[in-house]
Amino acid sequence: MDNYIVSARKYRPGTFKDVVGQKALTTTLKNAIQNQKLAHAYLFCGPRGVGKTSCARIFAKTINCMNPTADSEACNVCESCQAFNEQRSLNIHELDAASNNSVDDIRSLIDQVRIPPALGKYKVFIIDEVHMLSPAAFNAFLKTLEEPPHHALFILATTERHKVLPTILSRCQTYNFTRITIADMVEHLEYVASQEGIQAEPEALNVIAQKADGGMRDALSIFDQVASYTNGNITYQAVIQNLNVLDYDYYFRLTDLILSGNIRASLLLLNEIINKGFDAQNIVTGLASHFRDLLVCKDPATLVLFEVGASIRERYKEMAQRCQETFLFKAIELANTCDQSYRTSRNKRLLVELMLIQLCQLTLASADDKKKAQLAPINTPEPSKQQAVQPVVQVQNVQPQPVTVQEPPAHIHVTVPEATPTTTVKRPSRPPMGTSLKEMVQPKTRPQNPQGTSAQVPTTDLRTNFNQEQLQQAWNEYANAIEKKVYLKNIMSNSQPQLQDNFYFEVGVHNPGMQEELINNAIDILAALRKKLQNTHIQMRVRIMESNEKHLAYTSAEKYQHMMEINPLIDKLRKDFDLRTE
Repeated sequence: MDNYIVSARKYRPGTFKDVVGQKALTTTLKNAIQNQKLAHAYLFCGPRGVGKTSCARIFAKTINCMNPTADSEACNVCESCQAFNEQRSLNIHELDAASNNSVDDIRSLIDQVRIPPALGKYKVFIIDEVHMLSPAAFNAFLKTLEEPPHHALFILATTERHKVLPTILSRCQTYNFTRITIADMVEHLEYVASQEGIQAEPEALNVIAQKADGGMRDALSIFDQVASYTNGNITYQAVIQNLNVLDYDYYFRLTDLILSGNIRASLLLLNEIINKGFDAQNIVTGLASHFRDLLVCKDPATLVLFEVGASIRERYKEMAQRCQETFLFKAIELANTCDQSYRTSRNKRLLVELMLIQLCQLTLASADDKKKAQLAPINTPEPSKQQAVQPVVQVQNVQPQPVTVQEPPAHIHVTVPEATPTTTVKRPSRPPMGTSLKEMVQPKTRPQNPQGTSAQVPTTDLRTNFNQEQLQQAWNEYANAIEKKVYLKNIMSNSQPQLQDNFYFEVGVHNPGMQEELINNAIDILAALRKKLQNTHIQMRVRIMESNEKHLAYTSAEKYQHMMEINPLIDKLRKDFDLRTE
Protein backbone atom coordinates (compact mmCIF):
# COMPACT_ATOMS: atom_id res chain seq x y z
CA MET A 1 0.00 0.00 0.00
CA ASP A 2 2.95 2.29 0.67
CA ASN A 3 4.12 1.80 -2.93
CA TYR A 4 0.77 2.80 -4.47
CA ILE A 5 1.04 5.50 -7.15
CA VAL A 6 -2.02 7.21 -8.61
CA SER A 7 -2.70 6.56 -12.28
CA ALA A 8 -2.07 10.19 -13.26
CA ARG A 9 1.57 9.79 -12.12
CA LYS A 10 2.06 6.12 -12.89
CA TYR A 11 0.93 6.45 -16.49
CA ARG A 12 2.43 9.87 -17.14
CA PRO A 13 3.90 9.90 -20.68
CA GLY A 14 7.60 9.07 -20.88
CA THR A 15 7.98 9.37 -24.64
CA PHE A 16 6.33 11.38 -27.39
CA LYS A 17 4.31 8.39 -28.56
CA ASP A 18 2.76 8.06 -25.09
CA VAL A 19 1.30 11.59 -25.22
CA VAL A 20 -2.48 11.38 -25.74
CA GLY A 21 -4.33 13.64 -28.17
CA GLN A 22 -1.45 15.99 -29.17
CA LYS A 23 -0.07 14.24 -32.24
CA ALA A 24 0.49 17.40 -34.29
CA LEU A 25 2.59 19.06 -31.59
CA THR A 26 4.66 15.98 -30.79
CA THR A 27 5.38 15.48 -34.49
CA THR A 28 6.60 19.08 -34.78
CA LEU A 29 8.88 18.73 -31.79
CA LYS A 30 10.33 15.43 -33.03
CA ASN A 31 11.04 16.93 -36.46
CA ALA A 32 12.80 19.89 -34.85
CA ILE A 33 15.02 17.50 -32.86
CA GLN A 34 15.73 15.34 -35.90
CA ASN A 35 16.65 18.34 -38.07
CA GLN A 36 18.58 19.99 -35.22
CA LYS A 37 16.54 23.19 -35.50
CA LEU A 38 15.88 23.95 -31.86
CA ALA A 39 14.64 27.33 -30.72
CA HIS A 40 16.04 28.85 -27.55
CA ALA A 41 12.58 29.48 -26.01
CA TYR A 42 9.23 27.69 -26.25
CA LEU A 43 5.82 28.57 -24.85
CA PHE A 44 3.42 25.68 -24.20
CA CYS A 45 -0.11 26.95 -23.51
CA GLY A 46 -3.46 25.21 -23.16
CA PRO A 47 -6.03 23.89 -20.65
CA ARG A 48 -5.06 21.97 -17.54
CA GLY A 49 -4.14 18.32 -17.74
CA VAL A 50 -3.50 18.11 -21.50
CA GLY A 51 0.24 17.34 -21.35
CA LYS A 52 2.13 20.67 -21.38
CA THR A 53 4.61 19.90 -18.59
CA SER A 54 4.89 16.26 -19.66
CA CYS A 55 5.84 17.28 -23.20
CA ALA A 56 8.36 19.78 -21.81
CA ARG A 57 10.05 17.04 -19.78
CA ILE A 58 10.05 14.59 -22.68
CA PHE A 59 11.50 17.27 -24.95
CA ALA A 60 14.25 18.10 -22.43
CA LYS A 61 15.05 14.42 -21.98
CA THR A 62 15.18 13.71 -25.72
CA ILE A 63 17.48 16.60 -26.73
CA ASN A 64 20.02 15.44 -24.12
CA CYS A 65 19.78 11.77 -25.07
CA MET A 66 23.10 10.40 -26.27
CA ASN A 67 21.58 7.69 -28.49
CA PRO A 68 18.19 8.90 -29.82
CA THR A 69 16.15 6.45 -31.87
CA ALA A 70 15.40 6.80 -35.56
CA ASP A 71 12.04 8.45 -34.89
CA SER A 72 13.60 11.02 -32.50
CA GLU A 73 12.64 9.33 -29.26
CA ALA A 74 14.84 9.02 -26.14
CA CYS A 75 16.61 5.68 -25.76
CA ASN A 76 16.03 5.41 -21.97
CA VAL A 77 19.36 3.54 -21.75
CA CYS A 78 22.11 6.17 -21.80
CA GLU A 79 23.40 7.91 -18.67
CA SER A 80 21.47 11.10 -19.41
CA CYS A 81 18.17 9.25 -19.79
CA GLN A 82 18.82 7.18 -16.69
CA ALA A 83 19.55 10.32 -14.67
CA PHE A 84 16.33 11.90 -15.91
CA ASN A 85 14.25 8.83 -15.13
CA GLU A 86 15.69 8.70 -11.62
CA GLN A 87 15.05 12.46 -11.16
CA ARG A 88 18.73 13.25 -10.50
CA SER A 89 19.58 15.03 -13.74
CA LEU A 90 21.42 18.34 -13.33
CA ASN A 91 20.57 19.45 -16.83
CA ILE A 92 16.84 19.99 -16.22
CA HIS A 93 15.59 22.64 -13.82
CA GLU A 94 11.92 23.20 -13.03
CA LEU A 95 10.60 26.39 -11.51
CA ASP A 96 7.06 26.84 -10.23
CA ALA A 97 6.27 30.46 -11.02
CA ALA A 98 3.13 30.35 -8.89
CA SER A 99 5.24 30.34 -5.72
CA ASN A 100 8.58 31.65 -7.09
CA ASN A 101 7.49 34.77 -8.90
CA SER A 102 9.74 37.48 -7.49
CA VAL A 103 12.71 39.25 -9.05
CA ASP A 104 15.12 37.41 -6.73
CA ASP A 105 13.85 34.05 -7.97
CA ILE A 106 14.46 35.04 -11.58
CA ARG A 107 17.92 36.37 -10.75
CA SER A 108 18.79 33.05 -9.11
CA LEU A 109 17.65 31.26 -12.25
CA ILE A 110 19.76 33.58 -14.43
CA ASP A 111 22.83 32.73 -12.35
CA GLN A 112 22.26 29.03 -13.06
CA VAL A 113 21.93 29.71 -16.78
CA ARG A 114 25.55 30.80 -16.99
CA ILE A 115 26.84 27.39 -15.82
CA PRO A 116 27.28 24.91 -18.73
CA PRO A 117 25.90 21.35 -18.44
CA ALA A 118 28.16 18.70 -16.90
CA LEU A 119 26.55 15.93 -18.97
CA GLY A 120 24.75 16.32 -22.27
CA LYS A 121 24.34 19.25 -24.64
CA TYR A 122 21.68 21.50 -23.14
CA LYS A 123 20.53 22.90 -19.87
CA VAL A 124 16.73 23.08 -19.97
CA PHE A 125 14.76 25.42 -17.71
CA ILE A 126 11.04 24.60 -17.41
CA ILE A 127 9.00 27.44 -15.87
CA ASP A 128 5.47 26.26 -15.04
CA GLU A 129 2.54 28.71 -14.68
CA VAL A 130 4.73 31.46 -16.11
CA HIS A 131 1.84 33.92 -16.19
CA MET A 132 2.14 34.17 -12.38
CA LEU A 133 5.46 36.03 -12.59
CA SER A 134 5.34 39.62 -11.41
CA PRO A 135 5.88 42.42 -13.97
CA ALA A 136 9.28 43.16 -12.40
CA ALA A 137 10.30 39.49 -12.72
CA PHE A 138 9.18 39.46 -16.35
CA ASN A 139 11.30 42.54 -17.09
CA ALA A 140 14.32 41.02 -15.33
CA PHE A 141 13.92 37.87 -17.43
CA LEU A 142 13.62 39.60 -20.82
CA LYS A 143 17.30 40.04 -21.68
CA THR A 144 18.30 36.49 -20.75
CA LEU A 145 15.29 35.04 -22.60
CA GLU A 146 16.18 36.96 -25.76
CA GLU A 147 19.94 36.16 -25.83
CA PRO A 148 20.64 33.06 -23.69
CA PRO A 149 23.91 31.07 -23.86
CA HIS A 150 24.03 28.46 -26.62
CA HIS A 151 23.62 25.64 -24.08
CA ALA A 152 20.48 27.11 -22.43
CA LEU A 153 16.92 26.38 -23.53
CA PHE A 154 13.71 27.70 -21.92
CA ILE A 155 10.30 26.05 -21.94
CA LEU A 156 7.50 28.17 -20.47
CA ALA A 157 4.14 26.57 -19.67
CA THR A 158 0.89 28.41 -18.89
CA THR A 159 -2.87 27.91 -18.83
CA GLU A 160 -3.54 31.64 -19.37
CA ARG A 161 -1.60 32.87 -22.36
CA HIS A 162 -3.33 36.27 -22.37
CA LYS A 163 -1.65 37.15 -19.05
CA VAL A 164 1.86 36.75 -20.44
CA LEU A 165 3.55 39.98 -21.52
CA PRO A 166 3.70 40.53 -25.31
CA THR A 167 7.46 41.08 -25.02
CA ILE A 168 7.77 37.54 -23.66
CA LEU A 169 5.47 36.07 -26.31
CA SER A 170 7.48 37.64 -29.13
CA ARG A 171 10.65 35.84 -27.95
CA CYS A 172 9.11 32.34 -27.88
CA GLN A 173 7.79 29.72 -30.27
CA THR A 174 4.20 29.18 -29.18
CA TYR A 175 2.58 25.73 -29.12
CA ASN A 176 -1.16 25.61 -28.39
CA PHE A 177 -2.26 22.38 -26.72
CA THR A 178 -5.90 21.42 -27.38
CA ARG A 179 -8.41 19.61 -25.21
CA ILE A 180 -8.22 15.85 -25.52
CA THR A 181 -11.18 14.32 -27.32
CA ILE A 182 -13.52 11.90 -25.58
CA ALA A 183 -12.57 9.10 -27.97
CA ASP A 184 -8.84 9.49 -27.19
CA MET A 185 -9.48 9.59 -23.45
CA VAL A 186 -11.69 6.48 -23.56
CA GLU A 187 -9.02 4.63 -25.50
CA HIS A 188 -6.34 5.57 -22.98
CA LEU A 189 -8.58 4.68 -20.02
CA GLU A 190 -9.21 1.26 -21.56
CA TYR A 191 -5.43 0.77 -21.78
CA VAL A 192 -4.99 1.78 -18.12
CA ALA A 193 -7.84 -0.52 -17.05
CA SER A 194 -6.29 -3.46 -18.92
CA GLN A 195 -2.91 -2.80 -17.28
CA GLU A 196 -4.47 -2.61 -13.82
CA GLY A 197 -6.73 -5.64 -14.29
CA ILE A 198 -9.91 -3.57 -13.88
CA GLN A 199 -13.18 -4.44 -15.62
CA ALA A 200 -14.76 -1.31 -17.13
CA GLU A 201 -17.84 -0.83 -19.32
CA PRO A 202 -17.30 1.44 -22.36
CA GLU A 203 -20.30 3.58 -21.39
CA ALA A 204 -18.83 4.08 -17.92
CA LEU A 205 -15.49 5.23 -19.35
CA ASN A 206 -17.37 7.55 -21.70
CA VAL A 207 -19.07 9.24 -18.75
CA ILE A 208 -15.71 9.62 -17.01
CA ALA A 209 -14.23 11.20 -20.16
CA GLN A 210 -17.12 13.65 -20.43
CA LYS A 211 -16.80 14.57 -16.77
CA ALA A 212 -13.06 15.26 -17.24
CA ASP A 213 -13.85 18.03 -19.76
CA GLY A 214 -10.84 17.45 -22.00
CA GLY A 215 -8.20 16.91 -19.30
CA MET A 216 -6.39 13.56 -19.20
CA ARG A 217 -5.14 14.09 -15.65
CA ASP A 218 -8.71 14.73 -14.44
CA ALA A 219 -9.92 11.62 -16.25
CA LEU A 220 -7.29 9.43 -14.58
CA SER A 221 -8.09 10.88 -11.16
CA ILE A 222 -11.82 10.15 -11.63
CA PHE A 223 -10.92 6.68 -12.89
CA ASP A 224 -9.02 5.92 -9.68
CA GLN A 225 -11.90 7.25 -7.59
CA VAL A 226 -14.53 5.12 -9.34
CA ALA A 227 -12.25 2.06 -9.33
CA SER A 228 -12.00 2.32 -5.55
CA TYR A 229 -15.78 2.73 -5.24
CA THR A 230 -16.57 -0.30 -7.42
CA ASN A 231 -13.68 -2.42 -6.17
CA GLY A 232 -12.30 -2.92 -9.67
CA ASN A 233 -15.56 -3.42 -11.58
CA ILE A 234 -16.50 -0.10 -13.15
CA THR A 235 -20.10 -0.08 -14.41
CA TYR A 236 -22.22 2.65 -15.91
CA GLN A 237 -24.66 2.75 -13.00
CA ALA A 238 -21.82 2.88 -10.47
CA VAL A 239 -20.18 5.80 -12.28
CA ILE A 240 -23.31 7.97 -12.48
CA GLN A 241 -24.09 7.17 -8.85
CA ASN A 242 -20.58 7.96 -7.58
CA LEU A 243 -20.12 11.09 -9.69
CA ASN A 244 -23.70 12.28 -9.17
CA VAL A 245 -24.28 12.46 -12.92
CA LEU A 246 -27.82 12.60 -14.27
CA ASP A 247 -28.54 9.38 -16.15
CA TYR A 248 -29.34 9.46 -19.88
CA ASP A 249 -32.49 7.50 -19.06
CA TYR A 250 -34.04 10.49 -17.29
CA TYR A 251 -33.60 12.66 -20.36
CA PHE A 252 -35.13 10.00 -22.60
CA ARG A 253 -38.09 9.60 -20.24
CA LEU A 254 -38.56 13.36 -20.07
CA THR A 255 -38.43 13.63 -23.85
CA ASP A 256 -41.08 10.89 -24.21
CA LEU A 257 -43.39 12.78 -21.86
CA ILE A 258 -42.80 16.06 -23.70
CA LEU A 259 -43.52 14.48 -27.08
CA SER A 260 -46.77 13.07 -25.71
CA GLY A 261 -47.70 16.45 -24.19
CA ASN A 262 -48.06 15.00 -20.69
CA ILE A 263 -47.49 18.08 -18.52
CA ARG A 264 -48.37 16.50 -15.16
CA ALA A 265 -46.07 13.50 -15.61
CA SER A 266 -43.24 15.81 -16.72
CA LEU A 267 -43.56 17.87 -13.54
CA LEU A 268 -43.61 14.71 -11.42
CA LEU A 269 -40.45 13.42 -13.12
CA LEU A 270 -38.76 16.79 -12.52
CA ASN A 271 -39.67 16.49 -8.84
CA GLU A 272 -38.18 12.97 -8.74
CA ILE A 273 -34.89 14.21 -10.24
CA ILE A 274 -34.66 17.13 -7.82
CA ASN A 275 -35.35 14.84 -4.85
CA LYS A 276 -32.29 12.82 -5.88
CA GLY A 277 -30.15 15.87 -5.13
CA PHE A 278 -29.63 17.28 -8.63
CA ASP A 279 -29.59 21.04 -9.08
CA ALA A 280 -32.40 22.39 -11.27
CA GLN A 281 -30.00 24.38 -13.44
CA ASN A 282 -28.00 21.22 -14.17
CA ILE A 283 -31.25 19.63 -15.32
CA VAL A 284 -31.91 22.56 -17.67
CA THR A 285 -28.41 22.58 -19.17
CA GLY A 286 -28.44 18.79 -19.48
CA LEU A 287 -31.81 18.89 -21.24
CA ALA A 288 -30.52 21.54 -23.66
CA SER A 289 -27.50 19.34 -24.45
CA HIS A 290 -29.84 16.36 -24.84
CA PHE A 291 -31.95 18.19 -27.45
CA ARG A 292 -28.75 19.30 -29.17
CA ASP A 293 -27.56 15.69 -29.36
CA LEU A 294 -30.92 14.63 -30.81
CA LEU A 295 -30.59 17.34 -33.45
CA VAL A 296 -27.12 16.27 -34.60
CA CYS A 297 -28.31 12.64 -34.71
CA LYS A 298 -30.98 13.42 -37.30
CA ASP A 299 -28.41 13.87 -40.08
CA PRO A 300 -25.55 11.44 -40.77
CA ALA A 301 -23.38 14.42 -41.78
CA THR A 302 -23.56 15.91 -38.24
CA LEU A 303 -23.39 12.57 -36.42
CA VAL A 304 -19.62 13.06 -36.00
CA LEU A 305 -20.40 15.84 -33.51
CA PHE A 306 -21.99 13.30 -31.16
CA GLU A 307 -19.47 11.64 -28.84
CA VAL A 308 -21.07 8.80 -26.86
CA GLY A 309 -20.90 5.03 -26.74
CA ALA A 310 -22.34 2.77 -29.41
CA SER A 311 -25.38 1.54 -27.45
CA ILE A 312 -26.52 5.00 -26.38
CA ARG A 313 -25.82 6.32 -29.88
CA GLU A 314 -28.39 3.93 -31.33
CA ARG A 315 -30.93 5.01 -28.72
CA TYR A 316 -30.36 8.65 -29.62
CA LYS A 317 -30.75 7.93 -33.32
CA GLU A 318 -34.05 6.15 -32.66
CA MET A 319 -35.36 9.00 -30.52
CA ALA A 320 -34.20 11.62 -33.07
CA GLN A 321 -36.44 10.10 -35.75
CA ARG A 322 -39.47 10.83 -33.56
CA CYS A 323 -38.62 14.52 -33.14
CA GLN A 324 -39.19 17.16 -35.77
CA GLU A 325 -36.39 19.63 -36.42
CA THR A 326 -38.65 22.61 -35.73
CA PHE A 327 -39.51 21.14 -32.33
CA LEU A 328 -35.84 20.60 -31.49
CA PHE A 329 -34.93 24.14 -32.57
CA LYS A 330 -37.63 25.63 -30.35
CA ALA A 331 -36.84 23.25 -27.47
CA ILE A 332 -33.15 24.22 -27.47
CA GLU A 333 -34.14 27.89 -27.55
CA LEU A 334 -36.53 27.50 -24.58
CA ALA A 335 -33.96 25.56 -22.53
CA ASN A 336 -31.24 28.10 -23.30
CA THR A 337 -33.51 31.01 -22.36
CA CYS A 338 -34.39 29.29 -19.09
CA ASP A 339 -30.69 28.73 -18.36
CA GLN A 340 -29.94 32.41 -18.94
CA SER A 341 -32.79 33.55 -16.68
CA TYR A 342 -32.12 31.00 -13.93
CA ARG A 343 -29.62 33.04 -11.93
CA THR A 344 -31.81 36.15 -11.72
CA SER A 345 -35.07 34.29 -11.07
CA ARG A 346 -36.49 34.46 -7.54
CA ASN A 347 -38.57 31.30 -8.01
CA LYS A 348 -36.13 29.02 -9.79
CA ARG A 349 -38.19 25.84 -9.62
CA LEU A 350 -41.23 27.57 -11.10
CA LEU A 351 -39.03 28.85 -13.94
CA VAL A 352 -37.96 25.28 -14.80
CA GLU A 353 -41.54 24.01 -14.52
CA LEU A 354 -42.74 26.74 -16.90
CA MET A 355 -40.08 25.62 -19.37
CA LEU A 356 -41.40 22.05 -19.24
CA ILE A 357 -44.97 23.28 -19.71
CA GLN A 358 -43.93 25.29 -22.75
CA LEU A 359 -42.09 22.28 -24.18
CA CYS A 360 -45.19 20.11 -23.77
CA GLN A 361 -47.31 22.80 -25.43
CA LEU A 362 -45.02 22.71 -28.47
CA THR A 363 -46.10 19.17 -29.24
CA LEU A 364 -49.76 19.90 -28.44
CA ALA A 365 -49.75 22.85 -30.85
CA SER A 366 -48.16 20.79 -33.62
CA ALA A 367 -50.75 18.04 -33.06
CA ASP A 368 -53.58 20.57 -33.43
CA ASP A 369 -52.06 21.82 -36.68
CA LYS A 370 -51.94 18.28 -38.05
CA LYS A 371 -55.60 17.71 -37.18
CA LYS A 372 -56.62 20.91 -38.95
CA ALA A 373 -54.60 19.96 -42.01
CA GLN A 374 -56.24 16.51 -42.13
CA LEU A 375 -59.84 17.81 -42.05
CA ALA A 376 -61.81 16.58 -45.08
CA PRO A 377 -63.06 19.29 -47.47
CA ILE A 378 -66.74 20.18 -47.23
CA ASN A 379 -68.66 18.85 -50.22
CA THR A 380 -70.80 21.52 -51.86
CA PRO A 381 -74.30 20.45 -52.84
CA GLU A 382 -75.37 20.30 -56.43
CA PRO A 383 -76.74 23.54 -57.91
CA SER A 384 -80.18 22.08 -58.29
CA LYS A 385 -80.33 21.11 -54.61
CA GLN A 386 -78.77 24.28 -53.21
CA GLN A 387 -80.96 26.35 -50.99
CA ALA A 388 -81.61 29.98 -51.71
CA VAL A 389 -78.59 31.88 -50.48
CA GLN A 390 -79.31 35.24 -48.98
CA PRO A 391 -77.04 38.02 -50.19
CA VAL A 392 -74.72 39.66 -47.70
CA VAL A 393 -73.43 43.19 -47.56
CA GLN A 394 -70.38 44.12 -49.64
CA VAL A 395 -68.04 46.49 -47.84
CA GLN A 396 -65.40 48.16 -49.95
CA ASN A 397 -63.83 50.03 -47.07
CA VAL A 398 -65.11 50.49 -43.57
CA GLN A 399 -62.53 53.17 -42.84
CA PRO A 400 -63.58 56.83 -43.00
CA GLN A 401 -64.47 57.91 -46.48
CA PRO A 402 -63.73 60.75 -46.62
CA VAL A 403 -61.93 61.67 -43.36
CA THR A 404 -61.84 65.36 -42.53
CA VAL A 405 -58.68 66.02 -40.54
CA GLN A 406 -59.02 69.78 -40.53
CA GLU A 407 -60.26 71.74 -37.53
CA PRO A 408 -63.91 71.46 -36.53
CA PRO A 409 -65.76 69.48 -37.25
CA ALA A 410 -63.88 66.16 -37.40
CA HIS A 411 -66.25 64.24 -39.65
CA ILE A 412 -66.28 60.69 -40.97
CA HIS A 413 -68.68 59.42 -43.55
CA VAL A 414 -69.27 55.66 -43.62
CA THR A 415 -70.80 54.45 -46.86
CA VAL A 416 -72.14 50.92 -47.14
CA PRO A 417 -73.41 50.20 -50.67
CA GLU A 418 -76.90 48.92 -51.10
CA ALA A 419 -77.23 45.17 -51.09
CA THR A 420 -77.86 43.36 -54.34
CA PRO A 421 -78.50 39.65 -54.90
CA THR A 422 -74.98 39.13 -56.35
CA THR A 423 -72.94 40.96 -53.73
CA THR A 424 -70.12 39.23 -51.83
CA VAL A 425 -68.39 39.86 -48.54
CA LYS A 426 -65.05 41.72 -48.58
CA ARG A 427 -63.63 42.42 -45.14
CA PRO A 428 -61.36 45.39 -44.41
CA SER A 429 -57.66 44.76 -44.96
CA ARG A 430 -56.60 45.80 -41.44
CA PRO A 431 -58.13 44.37 -38.26
CA PRO A 432 -60.27 46.72 -36.17
CA MET A 433 -59.00 48.17 -32.93
CA GLY A 434 -59.49 45.85 -29.96
CA THR A 435 -59.09 42.66 -32.01
CA SER A 436 -57.17 40.05 -30.06
CA LEU A 437 -54.30 38.03 -31.52
CA LYS A 438 -56.42 34.89 -31.26
CA GLU A 439 -59.17 36.48 -33.34
CA MET A 440 -56.62 37.55 -35.97
CA VAL A 441 -55.14 34.06 -36.28
CA GLN A 442 -58.34 32.00 -36.24
CA PRO A 443 -60.72 32.14 -39.20
CA LYS A 444 -63.55 34.57 -38.65
CA THR A 445 -67.19 33.78 -39.18
CA ARG A 446 -69.84 36.25 -40.11
CA PRO A 447 -71.02 37.96 -36.88
CA GLN A 448 -74.64 37.72 -36.01
CA ASN A 449 -76.92 40.49 -34.88
CA PRO A 450 -77.97 40.65 -31.23
CA GLN A 451 -81.22 38.81 -31.88
CA GLY A 452 -79.28 35.71 -32.90
CA THR A 453 -80.09 35.77 -36.62
CA SER A 454 -77.71 36.64 -39.41
CA ALA A 455 -77.46 40.39 -39.94
CA GLN A 456 -78.48 40.43 -43.61
CA VAL A 457 -80.54 42.88 -45.57
CA PRO A 458 -83.49 42.25 -47.87
CA THR A 459 -82.60 41.17 -51.36
CA THR A 460 -84.87 43.75 -53.01
CA ASP A 461 -84.27 47.46 -53.47
CA LEU A 462 -86.37 49.16 -50.76
CA ARG A 463 -86.85 52.89 -50.14
CA THR A 464 -89.44 52.98 -47.36
CA ASN A 465 -89.62 56.41 -45.76
CA PHE A 466 -89.01 56.77 -42.03
CA ASN A 467 -88.77 59.64 -39.58
CA GLN A 468 -86.45 60.64 -36.75
CA GLU A 469 -88.54 58.84 -34.15
CA GLN A 470 -88.50 55.55 -36.08
CA LEU A 471 -84.73 55.84 -36.61
CA GLN A 472 -84.23 56.55 -32.91
CA GLN A 473 -86.38 53.57 -31.95
CA ALA A 474 -84.48 51.17 -34.29
CA TRP A 475 -81.14 52.54 -33.03
CA ASN A 476 -82.12 52.01 -29.38
CA GLU A 477 -83.46 48.50 -30.02
CA TYR A 478 -80.14 47.43 -31.57
CA ALA A 479 -78.16 49.06 -28.74
CA ASN A 480 -80.27 47.39 -26.03
CA ALA A 481 -79.88 43.97 -27.70
CA ILE A 482 -76.07 44.09 -27.64
CA GLU A 483 -74.61 41.85 -24.92
CA LYS A 484 -70.95 41.07 -25.64
CA LYS A 485 -69.76 44.44 -26.96
CA VAL A 486 -70.26 46.57 -23.87
CA TYR A 487 -68.22 49.49 -25.20
CA LEU A 488 -70.30 49.68 -28.39
CA LYS A 489 -73.50 49.47 -26.37
CA ASN A 490 -72.48 52.42 -24.18
CA ILE A 491 -71.50 54.50 -27.20
CA MET A 492 -74.80 53.87 -28.97
CA SER A 493 -76.78 54.59 -25.80
CA ASN A 494 -75.01 57.94 -25.28
CA SER A 495 -74.77 59.00 -28.94
CA GLN A 496 -78.10 59.51 -30.65
CA PRO A 497 -78.52 59.52 -34.48
CA GLN A 498 -79.78 62.60 -36.28
CA LEU A 499 -81.67 62.04 -39.54
CA GLN A 500 -80.39 64.02 -42.57
CA ASP A 501 -81.38 64.17 -46.24
CA ASN A 502 -81.41 61.20 -48.65
CA PHE A 503 -81.72 58.59 -45.89
CA TYR A 504 -78.45 59.65 -44.27
CA PHE A 505 -78.14 60.00 -40.52
CA GLU A 506 -75.36 61.51 -38.47
CA VAL A 507 -73.90 60.37 -35.14
CA GLY A 508 -71.83 62.73 -32.99
CA VAL A 509 -69.26 61.22 -30.60
CA HIS A 510 -66.85 62.71 -28.06
CA ASN A 511 -63.46 61.19 -29.03
CA PRO A 512 -61.66 59.28 -31.80
CA GLY A 513 -61.91 55.99 -29.89
CA MET A 514 -65.71 56.11 -29.93
CA GLN A 515 -65.59 57.15 -33.57
CA GLU A 516 -63.47 54.13 -34.57
CA GLU A 517 -65.64 51.71 -32.59
CA LEU A 518 -68.74 52.79 -34.56
CA ILE A 519 -66.81 52.55 -37.82
CA ASN A 520 -65.62 49.01 -37.08
CA ASN A 521 -69.21 47.89 -36.37
CA ALA A 522 -70.88 49.91 -39.14
CA ILE A 523 -71.69 46.84 -41.24
CA ASP A 524 -73.79 45.16 -38.58
CA ILE A 525 -75.42 48.42 -37.41
CA LEU A 526 -76.52 49.42 -40.91
CA ALA A 527 -77.65 45.90 -41.74
CA ALA A 528 -79.92 45.84 -38.68
CA LEU A 529 -81.29 49.34 -39.32
CA ARG A 530 -81.98 48.62 -43.01
CA LYS A 531 -83.84 45.46 -42.10
CA LYS A 532 -85.83 47.14 -39.35
CA LEU A 533 -86.74 50.23 -41.38
CA GLN A 534 -87.13 48.39 -44.72
CA ASN A 535 -84.75 50.76 -46.51
CA THR A 536 -81.60 49.52 -48.28
CA HIS A 537 -80.26 53.05 -48.88
CA ILE A 538 -79.61 54.05 -45.26
CA GLN A 539 -76.08 55.45 -44.72
CA MET A 540 -74.31 56.71 -41.62
CA ARG A 541 -71.90 59.56 -40.89
CA VAL A 542 -69.75 59.59 -37.73
CA ARG A 543 -68.16 62.80 -36.49
CA ILE A 544 -66.44 64.14 -33.41
CA MET A 545 -68.60 66.88 -31.95
CA GLU A 546 -67.27 70.40 -32.38
CA SER A 547 -67.73 71.31 -28.73
CA ASN A 548 -65.17 68.69 -27.69
CA GLU A 549 -62.53 70.16 -29.98
CA LYS A 550 -62.95 73.78 -28.93
CA HIS A 551 -63.57 73.36 -25.21
CA LEU A 552 -61.13 70.76 -24.02
CA ALA A 553 -60.64 72.94 -20.88
CA TYR A 554 -62.89 75.71 -19.49
CA THR A 555 -61.61 78.98 -18.05
CA SER A 556 -62.92 80.37 -14.76
CA ALA A 557 -64.96 83.00 -16.57
CA GLU A 558 -66.55 80.35 -18.79
CA LYS A 559 -67.43 78.21 -15.80
CA TYR A 560 -69.02 81.24 -14.05
CA GLN A 561 -71.00 82.16 -17.18
CA HIS A 562 -72.31 78.60 -17.47
CA MET A 563 -73.34 78.52 -13.80
CA MET A 564 -75.09 81.89 -14.16
CA GLU A 565 -77.11 80.57 -17.10
CA ILE A 566 -78.32 77.75 -14.90
CA ASN A 567 -79.05 79.94 -11.86
CA PRO A 568 -79.17 83.76 -12.40
CA LEU A 569 -79.14 84.37 -8.62
CA ILE A 570 -75.42 83.56 -8.62
CA ASP A 571 -74.74 86.95 -10.21
CA LYS A 572 -76.71 88.71 -7.43
CA LEU A 573 -74.66 86.80 -4.86
CA ARG A 574 -71.44 87.98 -6.48
CA LYS A 575 -72.56 91.64 -6.42
CA ASP A 576 -73.73 91.49 -2.79
CA PHE A 577 -70.40 90.13 -1.56
CA ASP A 578 -68.29 92.02 -4.11
CA LEU A 579 -66.74 88.80 -5.53
CA ARG A 580 -64.52 88.50 -8.56
CA THR A 581 -65.03 86.05 -11.41
CA GLU A 582 -61.30 85.44 -12.00
